[in-house]
Amino acid sequence: MTFPALDGDPASGPAQPTAGAWFAERFGADVPRGLREQAAVMSWQRFVATYGHTAGPVRLGHWECTDPDRPAGRLGPQARNFRAMIAVAGRISTSTAAAGGPIAALTAMLHDRGITVETLKFHQMHSDGGTATFVCGSDGIASEWAMGWSRDPTQSALRALITCANRLLTP
Repeated sequence: MTFPALDGDPASGPAQPTAGAWFAERFGADVPRGLREQAAVMSWQRFVATYGHTAGPVRLGHWECTDPDRPAGRLGPQARNFRAMIAVAGRISTSTAAAGGPIAALTAMLHDRGITVETLKFHQMHSDGGTATFVCGSDGIASEWAMGWSRDPTQSALRALITCANRLLTP
């Protein structure tokens, strides 16, 4: 996943803006309240390295909704079926789940693999350059913030959830 870089060369230009200022300029909004204090004192690069770094024991490979063309039911929203390739500590396997949306499906898939992530807060913001998703998740003991970035809102959200799982697993 590639996050947008700062404009210009930080080695030769003026001081880098804080992550909060950088984000507000591009999205017209502040980062979520739980991250504002950190964003006010971190550079964009450090913020991304801290909250958007996807490395860790959990990796998400192929992701798909297996029934995207199914017509809506007469009784309201119905669960969709999702499939993903998930690697945990190097063990790759296919996971499936029926859920109301991608985040619920990935949460169920992770739970089936023994990884607990409860989404406590979810923020998604769009700009011309893509979608930033912020997730605050808990494993029942600790909570962590994480960020995902993609041109596709679903991929942004999935990346944020995987990053959150990795932050919870590797404090």
